[in-house]
Amino acid sequence: MNVNKRAHRRRAGRRAGSALLLGLIVLASAVSAPAATGAPATRPGPQPTIVLVHGAWADASSWSGVVRQLQADGQHVIATANPLRSLAGDTDYLKTLLGTIDGPVVLVGHSYGAAVITNAATGDPDVKALVFVNGSVPAEGETVAELAGPDSALAADPTTIFDFAPATLPPTPETDVYLKSSTFLESFATGLSRDRALTLWATQRPITFGALNEPSGEPAWKSIPSWYLIGTRDLVIPASAQQGMAEKAGSTVIRFRAGHLGLLTDPTTVARTITTAVRATR
Repeated sequence: MNVNKRAHRRRAGRRAGSALLLGLIVLASAVSAPAATGAPATRPGPQPTIVLVHGAWADASSWSGVVRQLQADGQHVIATANPLRSLAGDTDYLKTLLGTIDGPVVLVGHSYGAAVITNAATGDPDVKALVFVNGSVPAEGETVAELAGPDSALAADPTTIFDFAPATLPPTPETDVYLKSSTFLESFATGLSRDRALTLWATQRPITFGALNEPSGEPAWKSIPSWYLIGTRDLVIPASAQQGMAEKAGSTVIRFRAGHLGLLTDPTTVARTITTAVRATR
């Protein structure tokens, strides 16, 4: 009798142990399995390539501070050389570059460069966002020269603010336009030390007279979201003119206390604005 009782207890213990083991397996599966939400989990899209386009009287090195910050943040960046020969030609040059890039793109343009990206991105499904920095942002038919407005430091007798090459007047569409040292130091390069401003003046790249006065084509901002960084101390494209262009383009507006070369004096704010646009595309 006692032997039967002991056997019964052993069999009962084995059944209880099996039940406990099965329960632990089920519990572990429930913990490790993802919760059902009724919809697939979303994943961020591919990281876009950021393409930076400089403006007149500058070159791609003007983006150096911005590039360093974006690269430190893990962004893929290209600061391209803008020929500054004609709006249509510069647009085609940028389109050729965009054709070599796989995946999404965020285009960033400073000053005249904003007009170039406005034209180059039209009809390109890979361009997901536009960022204008102290930008000339035209509607169809508008020119860069007129967008600065009557309050611009450049809205004066051209012979007092520009040097032309060749010097023969009136200028032709092919005439190179340089900023006089007084214009460059007092209006264009505000916020920089005099020594740095003098170096930039001596190394400025000219733009043609035709590029400044060439009517723009269909603007990309009609179909692509945009951000506009307004320099509130800009004397070349005053803040009021920038505000009007930003409203026209339906841009998200950010302001910073910078002159026309805000990309040099405050690269942190510029990089942060670009990063905001990048995140909005993913």
